[in-house]
Amino acid sequence: MFYWLIELTNTFPSLAMFRGLLNVFRYITFRTGGAVVTGALFVFLFGPWIIDHLRLRQGKGQPIRTDGPQSHIISKKGTPTMGGLMILSGLVVSTVLWANPLNPYVWIVLAVTLGFGFVGFYDDYLKVTKQSHSGFAGRLRLMIEAAIALVACYALVRLGRDPSSTGLAIPFFKDLVFKFGWMYVIFGAFVIVGAGNAVNLTDGLDGLAIVPVMIASASFGLIAYLAGNAVFSDYLQIHYVAGTGELAVLCGAVLGAGLGFLWFNAPPASIFMGDTGSLALGGMLGSIAVAVKHEIVLAVIGGLFVLEAVSVIVQVASFKLTGKRIFRMAPIHHHFEQLGWTEPQIVIRFWIISVMLALVGLSTLKLR
Repeated sequence: MFYWLIELTNTFPSLAMFRGLLNVFRYITFRTGGAVVTGALFVFLFGPWIIDHLRLRQGKGQPIRTDGPQSHIISKKGTPTMGGLMILSGLVVSTVLWANPLNPYVWIVLAVTLGFGFVGFYDDYLKVTKQSHSGFAGRLRLMIEAAIALVACYALVRLGRDPSSTGLAIPFFKDLVFKFGWMYVIFGAFVIVGAGNAVNLTDGLDGLAIVPVMIASASFGLIAYLAGNAVFSDYLQIHYVAGTGELAVLCGAVLGAGLGFLWFNAPPASIFMGDTGSLALGGMLGSIAVAVKHEIVLAVIGGLFVLEAVSVIVQVASFKLTGKRIFRMAPIHHHFEQLGWTEPQIVIRFWIISVMLALVGLSTLKLR
């Protein structure tokens, strides 16, 4: 919306005197900062009302898994879920206010985010109404996510109109690209669905998922800004994708909304993110990575999410094949709980790991 102020000065000569003042809205960096502040303020202001409303509607709150850590049954009982609605509200409002409304990349990523958010919302709704930790059928959920991701990837490939839009760039190499052709649509959808579910598995402790998501969002905001700038992308020898710089504004909105949410999600949490938020934010990160052609870098920066997902896959595969478990409990953050780590220890140490992985991922921009 603020972006249109510039156009108004061009349309109406009487407003020309304000052109210099409003010219600052042309800069992505300025609008990204505005998105951060707007997202945070929105969640700070409306967060308490949303929490009270959800607590009133949900009654007993999110059902706690009986096969999870026994301490959770007592300490987390009665806490409302669907806190992702707070994040998504702040994200959407902030993005609409500060992003260029004519940029198709913004709308594609927003569509994936809200689509995955709706899937997560329905899953949370079933859990709350049935007072069961299982939502609707996993296969059906994956099919819906895959359909959303396939449509988004097809749109991104069509936008690219370039051979590199269907290729996979390899970090640390200037010109090494694997050509997938139209099979890239399937690969890209896999990245998006995988990212959504990996973040979903990470969301098991107060504050555990939201900070790594913010770290990844800040990192990909920088990557999107550089990849969308012809000068910077040429200097760094990364693939130039015209128009993706605007995704930095959306990443800023996530960072701001995430900060606001963390205020209420810090231990002991007043509200849980739920599948509503974790699926949406994971899908958003995946779609941005596909848009800016940094899919492998997502696996590095979001290495914590990968670790959580792999721990579940390994645990299930080991138990089915051998009848033995590799970890005391999966996802892996519960394993450390069983080892005697306190919840704040796990959360803060995982945050540190996320920061280190983000630095490694960002180093691939220059080390080529």
